[in-house]
Amino acid sequence: MELRPRGLDRIEALIAKGATIPNPWTVDLDDDVDIDRISGDGVVIHPGCRIRGSRTVISAGCRLGAETPMTIDNCQLGPGVELAGGFAQGAVFLAGASMASGAHVRPGTILEEQASGAHTVGLKQTILFPFVTLGSLINFCDLLMAGGTSRHDHSEVGSSYIHFNFTPDGDKTTASLFGDVAHGVLLDRPPIFLGGQGGTVGPVSAGFGTVVGAGSVLRDDVVEDGQLVLPPAPREVHRPVTPASYRRLPRILARNVTYVANLSALESWYRQIRRLFLTREEFGPQILAGALVNLEDIRAERIKRLRALVGRLRPTDEGRAQLIDRLDDLTEALEVVDGPAPAEVVRTMGAAAGEGVGYLDAVHALRTDLRGEVTQWLSGIVTTQQQNVADVLPVLLTKGDDAPFADSVAG
Repeated sequence: MELRPRGLDRIEALIAKGATIPNPWTVDLDDDVDIDRISGDGVVIHPGCRIRGSRTVISAGCRLGAETPMTIDNCQLGPGVELAGGFAQGAVFLAGASMASGAHVRPGTILEEQASGAHTVGLKQTILFPFVTLGSLINFCDLLMAGGTSRHDHSEVGSSYIHFNFTPDGDKTTASLFGDVAHGVLLDRPPIFLGGQGGTVGPVSAGFGTVVGAGSVLRDDVVEDGQLVLPPAPREVHRPVTPASYRRLPRILARNVTYVANLSALESWYRQIRRLFLTREEFGPQILAGALVNLEDIRAERIKRLRALVGRLRPTDEGRAQLIDRLDDLTEALEVVDGPAPAEVVRTMGAAAGEGVGYLDAVHALRTDLRGEVTQWLSGIVTTQQQNVADVLPVLLTKGDDAPFADSVAG
């Protein structure tokens, strides 16, 4: 009896389509993978790779496992994606995105065009806008990062950087916003630089053009754009631990609401603008669907974490009592907010897509007046979501210096 690897017949079918698989007997292809969603045009699958999941998509020009074996599970890969080795599950990689070996990419992650990571990078529920570049040995989960205009002018995170997203209370209402959606989608803002051997204690909001010095730990917001930040080392503190004190609760809540509001803005951008381009690409509809699923999952996670935080609170003042009592109303206020894109923006971008202009080129070519309309549209979605929550929690979010939403949006 001849022993044949699982999926060998379908692997041979991929080779017949034009895919390069140098050692097909070492590639593990799950039974639920639809090979009609794997291109044969320029795809290279190196020895030892594992491909899993009924929703997996591999577009033309993708390369898997060039450095070490690569596992992908229900991921959607746009054209020219290179994943050199590691593990990725439930993630979306748009055209030209890349990760070096040792990648550990978990669900809810979206790497937009030409975003990249060097070796040994961990991501989860991470959204990187085009061109964002991560160094090596990085843990960068639960955040959105924008900024930069090209592969030569991009936001960058230095090696050995950590986004601290878990508190001693086991709380993860810690998502951070580097840049924002309303300005970041236009690809014309200064890049953000987070120096190596450093970290950020979420949740924070940082403006475009922020430069955080190497070896620093960012603990507070950087409201203004274009700021050099060299945080001092924290002074030594010895005091009793007070579990679940949440001394800066209004700020924590405001930052989380603003993050969810930016997800609403990004979802509107995907549904109304990116769709014009993705639906014209091979497997583009499946990639768009994967991105929308991830945005939905990220929102659900953020709401789950907020509800868990509220579950730890005690009604020690009027604002906290109101938050506990109106938790379900808060959840409802965090549902997706949408709004129609400006008609001329849709027409212009639709015409570009119809003429075969790439997404990045089309964004760069937008007229100045239309850029203003895009920012106004998406900022309006953010402020509407913020106001919906403020209406539910007026005591907690409209009093005090630590609560204003105005300081929660970069740009």
